[in-house]
Amino acid sequence: MSFSFTQNCTNSPSLLSLWQSNVFSLFSSQGESNSGTPVIQLRLAGENRKHHEGRVEVFYNGVWGTVCDDDFSIYAAQVVCRELGFVDAESWSPSAKYGRGEGQIWLDNVYCAGGEKSLAQCGSNGFGVSDCKHSEDVGVVCNQKRIAGFKFIRNQVEDVRIRATYAHRKRVPITEGFLEVKDGGKWRQICNEEWTEMNSRVICGMYGFPGEKRFNVKSYKLLAKRRKKNYWGFSVNCTGNEANLATCKLGRAIELKGNSTCGKGMPVVVSCVPGRAFAPSVSTGFRKAYRLEQPLVRLRGGAMIGEGRVEVLKNGVWGTVCDDNWNIRAATVVCRELGFGSAKEALTGARLGQGIGPVHMNEVECSGFEKSLTECHFNRDSLGCSHEEDAAVRCNIPAMGFHNRLRLNGGRNPYEGRVEVLAERNGSLVWGTVCSDSWGTMEAMVVCRQLGLGFASHAFQETWYWQGDSSADAVVMSGVRCSGTELTLDQCLHHGKYVHCPRGGGRFAAGVSCTQTAPDLVLSAQVVEQTTYLEDRPMYALQCAHEENCLSSSANKADASSYRRLLRFSSQIHNNGQSDFRPRAAPHSWVWHECHRHYHSMEVFTHYDLISLNGTKVAEGHKASFCLEDTHCDDGIQKRYECANFGAQGITVGCWDTYRHDIDCQWIDITDVKPGDYIFQVVINPNYEVAESDYTNNILKCRSRYDGQRIWTYNCRIGGSVSSEAEETFPGLLTNQLSHR
Repeated sequence: MSFSFTQNCTNSPSLLSLWQSNVFSLFSSQGESNSGTPVIQLRLAGENRKHHEGRVEVFYNGVWGTVCDDDFSIYAAQVVCRELGFVDAESWSPSAKYGRGEGQIWLDNVYCAGGEKSLAQCGSNGFGVSDCKHSEDVGVVCNQKRIAGFKFIRNQVEDVRIRATYAHRKRVPITEGFLEVKDGGKWRQICNEEWTEMNSRVICGMYGFPGEKRFNVKSYKLLAKRRKKNYWGFSVNCTGNEANLATCKLGRAIELKGNSTCGKGMPVVVSCVPGRAFAPSVSTGFRKAYRLEQPLVRLRGGAMIGEGRVEVLKNGVWGTVCDDNWNIRAATVVCRELGFGSAKEALTGARLGQGIGPVHMNEVECSGFEKSLTECHFNRDSLGCSHEEDAAVRCNIPAMGFHNRLRLNGGRNPYEGRVEVLAERNGSLVWGTVCSDSWGTMEAMVVCRQLGLGFASHAFQETWYWQGDSSADAVVMSGVRCSGTELTLDQCLHHGKYVHCPRGGGRFAAGVSCTQTAPDLVLSAQVVEQTTYLEDRPMYALQCAHEENCLSSSANKADASSYRRLLRFSSQIHNNGQSDFRPRAAPHSWVWHECHRHYHSMEVFTHYDLISLNGTKVAEGHKASFCLEDTHCDDGIQKRYECANFGAQGITVGCWDTYRHDIDCQWIDITDVKPGDYIFQVVINPNYEVAESDYTNNILKCRSRYDGQRIWTYNCRIGGSVSSEAEETFPGLLTNQLSHR
């Protein structure tokens, strides 16, 4: 089933076109199974097809997947078609006739006798057990006749839309309008005599809005009088906790007089409340009036807006949710709480990366009406749960038209190219380029997110090798500086009406490349805290480190017999992301250091700082990545990177790289530091040279007390791991104030 907003006036602002969805599918019923049979949903999808045919797709364990054609038969096709509400199957097709699916292949070697009520009751290798490829995806053709009395809306309606007039579009953002359903190829209104707020709640959730609201009935009554009426013959019965109208049931058949009137009622109107991130403002397009409070739930590690690993705040510490019993209803509570609509998917198995810290919730059970996930019932005992079981969500979000204001041009594929923006010049909208001065990873991150392309893999300050649109060569945006949290590039700081770009556009126009997955480096706070100590080392033993600028500036005047006091510690850096961490520079451009006789693949991999309680930096150090490799890996993961013999450098997902305390530059030179209380800070990938899915956890801060002879390091914390109130107890740089310039 696809859903779309439409508009009546083609000259009105074209945000509406973005509400349109291209996917059409029919969903089977979903219910509780008392027999132990897995609960699934079915749909028909694919290319060049009619509504009663398509690739068979199965929704199981929160994920859509396909069915392999091995051993499939007309009997299996009959089970599929009847489960979808058709009376019978006409035929089935092997070898991905309707196009290749993506992701999981849920079922293989399916054997049905023909009398099963669900495909889940047929024999198979088991869910997820398959040796097939998507070139073997099976499809079916069902008889178009419906099963009499089949009571799920998904099997009665071809499409749904909210239809708003241009007049209302000027007064309201696109959040309300007449509701229409497509049945038998014709759009029809629904009589509102038995319509409820719970029905509206479900519709709003599908369109990315957390809730419904009242509307001006009088104005819509006037509009309804002028509209041609063609009512649908059923009422709708939603409980309100459904994630999609497809899972609501049909109400009674409505007796219509000539199919043109609806008794004392009128066509259904739905009006939705936008979440705080999407609240409209005439001047900026976004309202900033919401009072910011410490959230209890957040999403981390997602490539798109409205998706990520679910994390909850408990006793001032952020932790994850175990995926035991995790389902679409709990995911929808999370999505609505965060200002999105209902959930599209409830993800399990750390699909969006592993978190850190405690697992706060397990076996979560929600009614669907809770205002927060923390109000749901759950098992506080998370024994047996690991971060490999971290739950995640993908939420429905409003289609605001962001991707229509930005494009990539000239790249080898849709995920890369010169950045071109739509800007107003002399009263008209024109495409132009972005000045690459100060252009970096954070700006590229915003571009990729705005276009729905995931994470940024690279930010380019020269794009002469990408032939963009010659009519868009002029620079229309300059001085762009992003924090990385913006939804659109025009929300970033940038020059106003007058563009200033000394380098000019052309070959120096900004560019990006995007990726669906990214690494996520996290430092072990425990290792740092347990390995910190002081060493007094003579200058004559520090010549190589001195050449690599690993000592404080006073060492430049020190004689060879003097000593430097070094704060030493070990670093253990884990990759908890979804792809390997690789140096941006290719091996041929790595820098050779003769004294230590090794290459630096990243000239600055970490920053080490000692900061006073008033925020002043009193000592610093840095570490070049002379060897990024897999020191150790989780069970079952093979090491891929080893520095020996000029090998490939990087950190594999699920592995970690250890820099021992006894190697050069793994220290801060505190020779000139006076006794006192300080903040010890470590930042990984400080210049954002390599894109990651989450930069907030790249910083570690510890309390340190130095008495002139000894040092105590305690209370070490990873950035973003505690509440904002707890974060404020650490003076100096806050996690979200790190500069990447």
